[in-house]
Amino acid sequence: MIEVKQLTKLYGNFVAIKDVSFKAEKGQILGFLGPNGAGKTTTMRIITGFMPASSGTVLIDGLDIFSHSLQARRLIGYLPENPPLYLEMRVESYLRFVGRLKGVGRDAIDGALDHAVQMCGLTEVRHRICGQLSKGYRQRVGLAGALIHNPPVLVMDEPTIGLDPRQIREIRSVIRDLAGDHTIVLSTHILPEVSQICEKVVIINHGRVVKEQAIADLPGPLEDEFLKAIAGDREHEDADAEEELEEVEAGRSATP
Repeated sequence: MIEVKQLTKLYGNFVAIKDVSFKAEKGQILGFLGPNGAGKTTTMRIITGFMPASSGTVLIDGLDIFSHSLQARRLIGYLPENPPLYLEMRVESYLRFVGRLKGVGRDAIDGALDHAVQMCGLTEVRHRICGQLSKGYRQRVGLAGALIHNPPVLVMDEPTIGLDPRQIREIRSVIRDLAGDHTIVLSTHILPEVSQICEKVVIINHGRVVKEQAIADLPGPLEDEFLKAIAGDREHEDADAEEELEEVEAGRSATP
């Protein structure tokens, strides 16, 4: 359902991500992990069509996100770390507005809105103003907005950040309920969250994928495997840097 091939993003001379490749199968929940600054958000923005890549491709159900952008983006629901809500709008009005923007027809919008509200546990607050909601409920409204056009693909960037334990448990439950009907890419720093709800993990560090494996096939606990992956990547980088330095020194020695 999602196939990322050799994605590279440059900002001038700075390489944000390099040759990032991975797959998420239909109905799968994939955990996308990495330290701060590893390139997770950049990758997710490219996958969802919010940002162009310098090179590489992303296929959403076979559609290229760059050459068939409109068609591919219709298949995606995106929940950024901070949902872009209109705080002065009521929940129901906001979701109706988002649904219409995403192409839900007039005859289908009421049903789509009711389904999103029920799925995300917003029944009690659907008539309240977004700006008066707790952070947990704002995350739910953002998720409902990502879901309202019933996309087969969901991309979520830190959906539980800043929430209390009860709110985290509730959002996890919503995500589990979405599995099977939706292919989900979930970025988070909370490793137990990935262990509990994801089927596969992709670990990125310094802009490169350093591990891609099914959770069930990991040889040890996820936390241990995560630390090994990023430590091994650092050793690889140090070896590359040492080799480059030796080449530079050898060139200086050869200079008359």
